[in-house]
Amino acid sequence: MHTAETLLTTYDNMLGSLDGWLGKAADHGGDALLERRLTDDMFPLSRQVRFCCNLPGETMAGAAGVAYSSSDIDDETLTAARERIAATRALIQGWRKTPFGGDDAAVELSLANGMTFDLDTAGYVRDWALPQFYFHLMTAYAILRTAGVPLGKADYVGYMFRYLRQPPASAS
Repeated sequence: MHTAETLLTTYDNMLGSLDGWLGKAADHGGDALLERRLTDDMFPLSRQVRFCCNLPGETMAGAAGVAYSSSDIDDETLTAARERIAATRALIQGWRKTPFGGDDAAVELSLANGMTFDLDTAGYVRDWALPQFYFHLMTAYAILRTAGVPLGKADYVGYMFRYLRQPPASAS
C-alpha cells in the first residue's frame, strides 16, 4: 500500500474511533468535557479534537501540495466536534486520488515558533505527522478516560472488528 493510502486510512480509522469516544462522552459529562484537561499546562479536549482534525489536512498540504487552511476555532459542543470529525473524514475520502509526493520528495515543515525542518515525505509522515496526530488523539482518550467515560481497547481499535474471523459453522 502506498504511503498516502496507508496514512489516509490510518487517519480515517482513528478519527472514526475519536467520533465514537465523543458519542460515549455525551452520556458521561456532555459538552462540559470539552473544557477538561489532563493538567493545567495542557490544552483542553476541544483543542485536542481540533488538532486531530487539522493534522490530516496539514499533512496533505505538506506532502501533496493540497491547499488547506487549519481551523483555529475550538468546538463548544460535542455535536459540533463530531460534525468537524465527519467533515474531516469526508475530506480524507476526497484526497484518496490526490497525487502524493514520493517518499524522497522534499517537505519543508515550518512551526509557529519559527523553527523550520527539512525532511523528505517519508520522514515527515513517520517522524512528524503521525506522532503529532497520535499525541493529540491519545491525549483526548486520556482526558475522556480520566473523566469517567467508559472507554477500552475495543473503542480504540473498533475498526478492527471488520477483520474478525468468524468461527466455522458447526455441523448439526
